[in-house]
Amino acid sequence: MPAPAQMISQASTEDVDPRERIEFWEDYNRRALVGLSCSSYSDRGLLARQANFKLGDVELADISGNAHAIERTPKVARSAPKDSVFASLLVTGEAVFLHENGCLSATSGDLVVYDTRRPYLFGFSSSMRQLLVDIPRDLFAESCMPGGVPAPMLFGRGTAREGELVVALRSVLENPRGGDPAGAGDTVLDLIRLLATERSGGRAAPAAYQTQRIVAEDYIERHLHDTCLTPSQVAGVMGVSVRHLGRIFESAGTTPSRHILERRLQRAHDDLTGPGAADTTIADIAYRWGFSSQAHFARHFRARFGRTPTETRAATAAR
Repeated sequence: MPAPAQMISQASTEDVDPRERIEFWEDYNRRALVGLSCSSYSDRGLLARQANFKLGDVELADISGNAHAIERTPKVARSAPKDSVFASLLVTGEAVFLHENGCLSATSGDLVVYDTRRPYLFGFSSSMRQLLVDIPRDLFAESCMPGGVPAPMLFGRGTAREGELVVALRSVLENPRGGDPAGAGDTVLDLIRLLATERSGGRAAPAAYQTQRIVAEDYIERHLHDTCLTPSQVAGVMGVSVRHLGRIFESAGTTPSRHILERRLQRAHDDLTGPGAADTTIADIAYRWGFSSQAHFARHFRARFGRTPTETRAATAAR
């Protein structure tokens, strides 16, 4: 099975004295996410919980709570510096995002992208849940938008294409524990890059197929261990025909079947050349990555890498 996403930390205010919840929440976020000040608008006080995960080069925070507001004032930004770009997907609720140049109104399904170096206030008027991606600013500039985020951006309602990309992003973020965490992080960056590119007037071609291929590749990556994984299964999950799925991968110069086989072989090769390879049988590695038999695995492995699995492992051990 692929390794699950690493949970870095988690916290909840539910078992904290209501009089101490705000201070508790601010302290936790200062350590786990970003320095901020918090206000609660409920008679019950702040009821909030958060789980933080590592997804390769980015981090994910799954945050839920009742009506409240968080603010990153100029003073807080100076005293608790944070050099990141946040991409906050509002899963449940409604919110306003106030910044130095205006106000954005967000509702369920919207994505807000903003720079943590600049002051802002994020206010939630009812019960809420957000999936917040923490991207180091240098990585964002390198992968998504060279000039950074000149001003907060709202995605989700501009065009049908934009909505499709945000839905695809949500499908990746809502499964932080399964699949390949680093791969999921790369997929998240790809989707945000597409959103930023098209907002700035660029084109990513072929646009429709590229979005669908990202979703298909992410699903495949998270199910490589399943011996029943087929193009038909992937197409069914995506709600498209097998023929259409073929066209999606044709735009990348491959086929769904070849992509699945290539990813399985690459994962198996990583296991055979990585730490602990000598402690795992070749049969276990073959079955771990969805091959129905060791002979089938060995034949395709040799055709791909020019060595048998046994020779590959022995060469690694001899180094």
